[in-house]
Amino acid sequence: MVHSMVGIVIVSHSRKVSEGVKEIIEGMVGAGKIKIACVGGETTLGVSAQEVANAVLNVYDEDGVIVFMDFGSSVTGSKAALEILPENIRQKVYLSSAPLVEGAFIAAVEASLGKNMEEIIKSASEALNIKKLTL
Repeated sequence: MVHSMVGIVIVSHSRKVSEGVKEIIEGMVGAGKIKIACVGGETTLGVSAQEVANAVLNVYDEDGVIVFMDFGSSVTGSKAALEILPENIRQKVYLSSAPLVEGAFIAAVEASLGKNMEEIIKSASEALNIKKLTL
């Protein structure tokens, strides 16, 4: 059962990529323990603002939502999605510059531990540094 916690949206040009990131997360954290939505192109590469906005609404919680994106239209579509969302929801949505896979994974782990939005954002933003240290 998913309790109140930060939701995660994974946005990629490819739906297969976003679903793959979700699969990694659920394999490590457990399926259904966190609210995760995937956005990505089905037959064409790219995403729309409406798709991202719908994904945010699907995982929205009073604790907020963090959106992880790859590049290009994933970023512009996610930024445009903020304009579609109602103000009260928009204020609780954070677009992360963290690496897609590592950032989303760390955020999911932190969310599953009940961390708040600020703690999760900080940990996710350090994801690239963690990878650099292990190399």
